[in-house]
Amino acid sequence: MARINGNFRKLAAGYLFPEVARRAASFQKEQPNVKLHKLGIGNTTEPLPPSIIEALHAKVDALSHAATYSGYGDEQGSTALREALSGYYRSINVQIQSDEFFISDGAKADAANLQQLFTEDCTVAIQNPAYPVYVDSNVVAGRTGSYNDLIGGYRNLVYLDGREEDGFFPKPPKEKVDLIYLCSPNNPTGAVATFDQLRSFVDYARAHKAVIIYDAAYAEYISDPNLPKTIYQIPGADECAIEINSFSKFAGFTGVRLGWTIVPHRLLAEDSQPDELHKFWFRRQCTFFNGASNIAQAGGLAVLSEGGLAECRAVIAYYMENARIIREGLKRSGLTVFGGDNAPYLWVKTPKRMRSWDFFDLLLRQCHVITTPGSGFGSCGEGYIRISAFGHREAIAEAVASIEHTLAKALEVLHE
Repeated sequence: MARINGNFRKLAAGYLFPEVARRAASFQKEQPNVKLHKLGIGNTTEPLPPSIIEALHAKVDALSHAATYSGYGDEQGSTALREALSGYYRSINVQIQSDEFFISDGAKADAANLQQLFTEDCTVAIQNPAYPVYVDSNVVAGRTGSYNDLIGGYRNLVYLDGREEDGFFPKPPKEKVDLIYLCSPNNPTGAVATFDQLRSFVDYARAHKAVIIYDAAYAEYISDPNLPKTIYQIPGADECAIEINSFSKFAGFTGVRLGWTIVPHRLLAEDSQPDELHKFWFRRQCTFFNGASNIAQAGGLAVLSEGGLAECRAVIAYYMENARIIREGLKRSGLTVFGGDNAPYLWVKTPKRMRSWDFFDLLLRQCHVITTPGSGFGSCGEGYIRISAFGHREAIAEAVASIEHTLAKALEVLHE
């Protein structure tokens, strides 16, 4: 008799983004003539740069000829792309061997798949607030108890609270844990860890034989040279950290799908030998994964060329100008805003101590702007909303203008 994985029943109600879409669709059905402004889900909107389009077309054309056709590639990714990534890290004075890179179809899947390297009874610490995949995948893997409304989270998970007074980046856990999930720049808060903050986690992990799973998917948005773009800028991180990254927000590959994971040869768990985790991940990828699309990998190689990097960084600058426009407009509206300087997300405190979903509904129904409630990212997100800077400039300007023109009156009516 087949039996289901009962851990799915533990998942808290409704995945965040479908619930955002459901509420927006319900309002649109009530008010079909209202134009909604989307500042919610972090989906890129601008066209892929010319050099990347050229590389994608060239690879597609090559598949149409027997002499240049290619089928399965190396499960860990094309040699050329892995060598290019090694060069990309060398540009910030970090030495990663090309065979320590594993090309994937995006960082999100690997954030979950990496758990297969570790036992079910590992104690897991997760940044709070955090992108939902870190929590939900550990719930489904059986590493947690049930959801507890009183604590706003799952039993047996260790939540590392990032609060305003700490710049929304947490301190290392006080107790011993085995796995630690960190994201910098953080989604949703836009906070970026400093060298000292990352060093404290690396020191903790090395002392306790813990492993850090470090999500650096927004690293290209860091413009401040005094902030680290990779955890491997911290000495000793190659002994305790796996880094995941993506071309999605870096190069607009949200639909193309391409990312990478770094599993260093020197990485250690409490009961492992050097190189063992690297070998296990290599075996896992060879057995469970046939490699990322060779078309997408050709595009990734173009991204890392001199011209491709310049074009992609110009698009990033466009999104960061969107962030500046949003930040200034929200401040003029009297809101307290964080982030949006080294990340494409702005973390906005709800006015008058409103709950996140209540402020989401007010912005939707009165300002006709879709955002993302902070509470959907964890208990420390309550009292905030996340706003995304991804969007066409004219759409961003319209959304900000709508908030500026209607928010104050909407709040007055609400609290009369």
